Amino acid sequence: MTNHWIDVKNADVVLIMGANPAENHPVAFRWILKAKDSGGKIIVVDPRFTRSAAKADLYAPLRSGTDIAFLGGMINYILQNRLYFEPSVKKYTNASYLVNPDYKGPGELPGLFAGYDPKKRSYDPKAWAFQKDADDKVRKDPTLADPHCVFQLMKKHYSRYTPEMVSNITGTPKDVLLKVYETYASTGKPDRAGTSLYAMGWTQHTVGTQNIRAMAIIQLLLGNMGVAGGGVNALRGESNVQGSTDHGLLFHILPGYLPVPSADLKDLSAYIEKHTPKTKDPMSANWWGNRNKYIASYLKAIYGAKATKENDFGYAWLPKIDPGMNASWIMLFDNMARGKYKGFFAWGQNPACSGTNAGKVRKALGTLEWMVTVNLFDNETASFWKGPGMDPAKVKTEVFFLPAAASFEKEGSITNSGRWAQWRTAAVKPLGQSRPDSEIMNDLFYRIKALYAKEGGAYPDPIMNLAWGYAFKRADGTAKTVDIHAVAREINGFFLADVEDKPKPGQPRPKEKKLLGKKGELAAGFAQLQADGATSCGNWIYCQSYNEKGNMMARRVKKDPTGLGLFSEWAWAWPVNRRIIYNRASVDLDGKPFNPKKAVIYWNPTAVLPDGKFGKWEGDVPDGPWPPMSNEKEGKKPYIMRADGVAALFGPGLKEGPFPEHYEPLECPIRENLLSKQRINPAAKMFHEGGLPDDVFASSDTRYPYVATTYRVTEHWQTGVLSRNVPWLLELQPRQFVEISRELAKEKNIRNGDTVEVSSARGKVEAVAVVTPRLRPFKVAGATVHQVGMPWCFGWFTPGVGDAANLLTPTVGDANTMIPETKAFMVNIKSKG
Repeated sequence: MTNHWIDVKNADVVLIMGANPAENHPVAFRWILKAKDSGGKIIVVDPRFTRSAAKADLYAPLRSGTDIAFLGGMINYILQNRLYFEPSVKKYTNASYLVNPDYKGPGELPGLFAGYDPKKRSYDPKAWAFQKDADDKVRKDPTLADPHCVFQLMKKHYSRYTPEMVSNITGTPKDVLLKVYETYASTGKPDRAGTSLYAMGWTQHTVGTQNIRAMAIIQLLLGNMGVAGGGVNALRGESNVQGSTDHGLLFHILPGYLPVPSADLKDLSAYIEKHTPKTKDPMSANWWGNRNKYIASYLKAIYGAKATKENDFGYAWLPKIDPGMNASWIMLFDNMARGKYKGFFAWGQNPACSGTNAGKVRKALGTLEWMVTVNLFDNETASFWKGPGMDPAKVKTEVFFLPAAASFEKEGSITNSGRWAQWRTAAVKPLGQSRPDSEIMNDLFYRIKALYAKEGGAYPDPIMNLAWGYAFKRADGTAKTVDIHAVAREINGFFLADVEDKPKPGQPRPKEKKLLGKKGELAAGFAQLQADGATSCGNWIYCQSYNEKGNMMARRVKKDPTGLGLFSEWAWAWPVNRRIIYNRASVDLDGKPFNPKKAVIYWNPTAVLPDGKFGKWEGDVPDGPWPPMSNEKEGKKPYIMRADGVAALFGPGLKEGPFPEHYEPLECPIRENLLSKQRINPAAKMFHEGGLPDDVFASSDTRYPYVATTYRVTEHWQTGVLSRNVPWLLELQPRQFVEISRELAKEKNIRNGDTVEVSSARGKVEAVAVVTPRLRPFKVAGATVHQVGMPWCFGWFTPGVGDAANLLTPTVGDANTMIPETKAFMVNIKSKG
């Protein structure tokens, strides 16, 4: 989330799209209702009339997989009716940037952007480059009139997204469509704000990244970034998903979103050179320019005293991927299915149900020599070898099950959707032989280290040189038990030497030497981290979370002086306790809030600083201490994580184009994309030509005529490993079901409660038919299109509940993130009665 849960109450319009918070985030839904109680409007766009829709002022049905068409139509509506917030668009975005005159978009080419290579299924982004002057600075047109400027190219691109076209693609009635556009576009005024709430309904598509990009463009046009009640807000489906990605769960990032090094970057200087953006604009903070400080401090955290300047702080020991390597979830299981792995750790996961094309996943597990599962309960992954279609006698995979403690049986932090890191204490001791994850990892580390010490190995250095100071050591050097507070302190970071507070360039040197921090002290914030090895930090964005003042994540002070719900002394939010990021975009060039009644920050020019100077920011923690942009000598632009300091309406960094463009899902009910000749995302990762029999798809195929999607239910958690073991929750939602419309039920002669078979090109699942008015047929390209929906919380291990909906979903990945497309695919339904 750019904002946070409580801040939703400040919105004048709440757009819920790709999410269903009333059912999946029922406690947090209170903040949405508070917005409504204050006069705000709730809009829900969803294929189903959900419980969220039941509380909405406006509901719009939408065929799964057509979100970009819907949002592109809104962008066109805003531009054509001049409803954008001009001060923000002109000063805080790249709308004025001039693009290469040779650039062409999908309206001029057959659904493609310039620079596409059909053999590689990829683009050369140089075709989308900006024009530069003699000093290598981007050329701009402040009037936004030049036909090659981003603003005009955007108008041209989205002019194709007319209400009629969008309605024909999405199945949303035109009158409803226009009402949504009118309502949400009303927030493009300084005294109004609109917030966007989304979840997996946006991300799990072949265009998932661009779905979110499209909404970001809308928010930038309307001036809804950095403001109270604004932002683009991901609703995490588990209480620590945000924390897990922050701390490097994904294959391509280290903690703090530092890129994982590739093997061609032979030393630390090469890594820093490649991954550190540069700018010639003195008004750009270019915060990623500090990458060298963050990677050096990270290396010091993990390798300790053994990381020195002389050995590049242990950079050589850091695991690396091959250049261009894709080690994402889908690729892992594809390679596993091809027999490329010997072993696999399934830690706190159940891929036999959660993985797309679950039949392929289950077969892949059978190619392993061994698998370790760490979980609370036995499940479909741990017992895959005795599941449906498996012959235990033929499965040679040796499975080890390590029982783990539940969240309430261990101490530590979670980071919620709003980036709030909150400390939790253990309520009870772990049951039986179950143990906290940290204890399991601790034992695993010491046993592996001992094996390396005894037997050697191909490359023991990365393990043998790890710093592991988390507990009291026994005589044999192993740790008795993990001190989770020690882990938190390492993540925060330390001063490893006395560090002088040196003056900034141009400032006089003080008479007396002043220290930024003393050796052994916890760092007070990431601005103090050094590139020379004088500091350590396990995750730079968490620097300040556990400092000399104590465990900031454990704070529970209920003070809210602004009345906006910032609650700055409740827990701690990254970065540096900032509750709304990019908040400098909420003020004008003089630091005056666009909406004084809901000011997140404002510049106080009369405030006296400790050094006797005047002027400081009041309110939330600002995106940097610099004065407003009207101070051309010291001021900075608001989007500090971008090298140019402004937000990107035109984004040349994504793999399928600089503007979001509508493409159909891999499987869809129509033969052609109504908007262009390119049916599917031209850069999506495809698998059907890879030779594996499970990688099949069937689009516009009469065998599978109905659009399907998957979703969660309130009563179950993820794949149901936890909740299916709670009898009263299982009683509330006892088995797999499929929701179908009354119209489709009549057509198929299916009654409510009938047992039916739902099938796709990849598999079939037995389910109970729930005939409901929550789903209705769509009118798409002049034809009637039916949609059905299934939850993904069931699996065969629980007797009598049916099996996983993901047995039906395809193997295909978003071009940027490789997230699978489980929210739009094609199925058939037939009665088993």
